[in-house]
Amino acid sequence: MRDIAQEAGIEAGSIYYHFQSKDQILSEVLDLGVRQLYQAVSEIVRSAPTSSEDFRKTFGLLIETHLTYLLTDSDFTSANIRNYPMLSDETRAPHRELRASYAGAWGKFLNDAKRAGHLRSDISTAVIRQFILSAMNWTVEWYDVDKYPVRILAERMSKLILDGMCPHRKADTEGLKLCPATPAKTPDPDSKAARTRAEILKAAARVLRDNGYKATTLRKIAEEAGMKAGSVYYHFNSKEAIVDEVLNAGLRDLLSGVEAAVRKFDAPYDHHAKIATAIWAHLDFLFKASEFTSANIRSYGMLPNHFRERHRGIRHEYGKLWDWILREAQDDGAIRSDIKIVPLRQVMLGALNWTVEWFDPNKAGVEGYLSLPEFSSMLINLLLEGICNREAAPSTGQGSPESGCPGQTRRK
Repeated sequence: MRDIAQEAGIEAGSIYYHFQSKDQILSEVLDLGVRQLYQAVSEIVRSAPTSSEDFRKTFGLLIETHLTYLLTDSDFTSANIRNYPMLSDETRAPHRELRASYAGAWGKFLNDAKRAGHLRSDISTAVIRQFILSAMNWTVEWYDVDKYPVRILAERMSKLILDGMCPHRKADTEGLKLCPATPAKTPDPDSKAARTRAEILKAAARVLRDNGYKATTLRKIAEEAGMKAGSVYYHFNSKEAIVDEVLNAGLRDLLSGVEAAVRKFDAPYDHHAKIATAIWAHLDFLFKASEFTSANIRSYGMLPNHFRERHRGIRHEYGKLWDWILREAQDDGAIRSDIKIVPLRQVMLGALNWTVEWFDPNKAGVEGYLSLPEFSSMLINLLLEGICNREAAPSTGQGSPESGCPGQTRRK
C-alpha cells in the first residue's frame, strides 16, 4: 500500500478513505484490465463483415486493439496479463467469467470465420484462439515501444499468424527428428550433501514455477523438499542464491537441448523439419524434460531487474541460436522473405512460452485434451502454415494459387 500511495503521490493512510485493502485495489485493477479490452473487441466482432478480405482486415484490427491496450494504452490490461497467472485460485475466481467472455468474443469471430471457410479446418478454434492470445500476451516481456509502434508490430504479427512462416501451401516436416530431450549433463552428486542440494534446487524449481518469485519462500521450498526450513541454510545462503541457480539451470538446459536437436541436421538443411525439431525440443523442455526451464519461463516476467540482468547473456545466446535457424531457412527460401527474423523469433517463442499458462500435458487421454506430442504438432503446423485455409481460392486476386489467403505471394 505504501508503494501504491507513493506512485499515486498521496499519503499512505489516505488510500484507506477509498479502498479497504490491497486486495480490493488489485481486484478492481484486474477487472478494468479485461473489461475495457472486452468492450472494444466485442464491438469490433459485432460489426465484422464476412468476406475473405474483410476477415483479414478485422483480424488485423483485433490484433492491434489487443496489443494497444496491453502495451501502451492501459496499465490495467498489462497488470492483469502479467499478474493473473501467479494469483491464487481465490483471487482469480471473481474474474474468470469476464475473462471467459473475452475468450468467447474471439471464439465467435474465429468460429464465424471457420464456417465461412477462411480458417483451416484441421485444428479447433479453441487451440487457434489460445495460440493467437499466447503470441500477443508474451509481448509484455520483450516489446520496446521506442523501436517501432504497436501498429507495425500488429501488422507483422497478423501476417505471421494468418499465413505462417512457410511460403508454400504445405510445410514439409517429414524429416522431423524426434529425439528425447535431455537436460545439460552435470556430474552425479557424489555425497549426501550434494544430493540434498540437488533436491532442494528441484523443489525450488517446482515452487517457483507454481507460485512465482515473490511468493516463493525458503519455508515453501523446504516443505516441497520434505525438510525443515532451517536445514536449507546448510546448503544455500538465501532464497536469491537458490533462485539464481534454478534460473541458470533452466536456460542452460533449454539452450543445450535445442542446440543438440538441430545440430543433428547436415547441410543442405531440411529447413522445415529443422525448425519443427527445434520447436518440438523447446516444448519438450518447457513441459517435460526440465522443471528448471518451466520455472524460468513462468517466473521471468515478475523477476526483479537484477535477476533478469544476470541471465540476460544466456537468453541472448538462445535468441541467437533461433536467429541462425530462421535466417538460414529464409536465405534458402524455406520461410517467407517479408518478415524480419528478430520479430519472427520473438513472436514465435512468445506463442510457445505462453502455453505454460493454459496447456496441461497431464490431462492427455482425457476426452477433449491433447497429449504433448499432439499439441506440439499442432503448434508446428500453425507456426509454419498459419491459421488460414490454404485450400481456399483467393478472392481478391492478390494471392497466388498456392496461397489460400489473399495477400500472400509465393517466393519464386
